[in-house]
Amino acid sequence: MQTKSILSQTDVIQVLDAAQKEADSNGWPVTIAVTDDGGHLLALRRLDGAAPFSADVATQKARSAALGRKETQIFEEMINSGRTAFVSAPLQGLLSGGVPIIVDDHVVGAVGISGVKPDQDVQIAKAGVSAIG
Repeated sequence: MQTKSILSQTDVIQVLDAAQKEADSNGWPVTIAVTDDGGHLLALRRLDGAAPFSADVATQKARSAALGRKETQIFEEMINSGRTAFVSAPLQGLLSGGVPIIVDDHVVGAVGISGVKPDQDVQIAKAGVSAIG
C-alpha cells in the first residue's frame, strides 16, 4: 500500500500568507487560489483591488497546474508555439500563474494567481509554494 502527503489547513494558510506577502510587497492586487492534488479548491483569497473575474481565473490556473502536474506557463508556451490543438484539452486556465506544490516528488496541490502580468503571477505563486517546500 502506498501513502501520500496532503495539504493541511495550516499548510494552505502558509501558502496564502506567503503569496499575499509577495503580492503586497509589490503592490499587486491579485487573487490567490490553492487546490488539492485533484484540483479541488481548498482556499481562495481575493486581495483588495483585485478584479472579480480573477477569482475564477486563479482557481482554474491552480486546478490546471494540479491536474497537469506542471506549471501552467508550460501549457501557455505550448499553445503559443503552435500546438493550438492543446486548446481543446479538458483544462481551463492554461495561462501563466499556476504552479504545482510538490512534496517528496509528488504533487500535493497547486497555487493559482491572477491579477497582474504573467511573470508577476508566477512570481507570487512561487513565493506561495516556497512556504511549503
